[in-house]
Amino acid sequence: MRTRDLLLRELADGRFHSGQDLATVIGVSRAAVWKQVRGLENEFGLTIHAVRRRGYRLAAPLDLLAPERLAAELRPASRASLEVLHFYFSVPSTNLCAMEDLPTESGKARVWLAEHQAAGRGRRGRRWVSPFGQSICLSLAWRFDLPMAELAGLSLAAGAAVAEGLARLGMEGHVLKWPNDVLLDDKKLSGILVEVTGETEGPASAVIGVGANVRLLEPEATDIDQPWTDLHRAGLMMVSRNQIAGVLIDGLIEACQSFASDGFAPFVSRWQRYDRLFGERVRLTRGDQASEGVYLGITPRGTLLLEGERGCTEHSAGEVSLRRVK
Repeated sequence: MRTRDLLLRELADGRFHSGQDLATVIGVSRAAVWKQVRGLENEFGLTIHAVRRRGYRLAAPLDLLAPERLAAELRPASRASLEVLHFYFSVPSTNLCAMEDLPTESGKARVWLAEHQAAGRGRRGRRWVSPFGQSICLSLAWRFDLPMAELAGLSLAAGAAVAEGLARLGMEGHVLKWPNDVLLDDKKLSGILVEVTGETEGPASAVIGVGANVRLLEPEATDIDQPWTDLHRAGLMMVSRNQIAGVLIDGLIEACQSFASDGFAPFVSRWQRYDRLFGERVRLTRGDQASEGVYLGITPRGTLLLEGERGCTEHSAGEVSLRRVK
């Protein structure tokens, strides 16, 4: 483990640690400790207090991820399907990591987790803001023996799996906005980005990227360009990030196993259970085109139904927003 990583794990409890104690534990000089502290502040935006005769401490404790702890949350069938679990303190994007190392065997999951993403991505090219240690940043890669066209509903299946996982943790009142945004009180709680590659007739590989807000601190969250909330604000203060990550990975593996054998059909009712917009007037935007109408739910293929001026139309892509009546 790198010196920086060891230092951060020592400081994670939010208590004071003397420079000498840190130097002894990590095996470097006190001057090297000071240099590494500055590096943590500059690279990750962490605030570390340095007080004479007391030492160093983080401004707020960190609940760091530990692969062995989150793996304990997996059911036996999921654990058997987990081929590898990669963990990093910081990467540009977990989805990019996953796309560069796709599974070569069907039915096996490869998972990437990071405390921080320097260039996290959301749907439609948006930036996903993930301050260090304050959210879940994970990507799961899975190989399907299916044509690429048959993976069209996987994005919604992943949304249902994440919503169900949050419910397992005790979450209530959260909903899905087509295709897979998880909202609470009309504020973004979690986002999902699915990227698919492979042969037209199969096999095809999918990378499911999930970002979930756990405990965002206001200064670090100022770059988020939409209303947001997190699990702590929703009342899940006592649930650890390892438990959250483990439950989400477990649900995604189960979803991939089910989708591989039965397609999207089993997920229709599971997704509808969390449907946010049914019967609401919405605006659907795709590129520079926009349509308005009443949202009538999804089809068995996961496409969106919109009742508008041209009657009922079916849509496979786009950004949905509520049209509020003033």
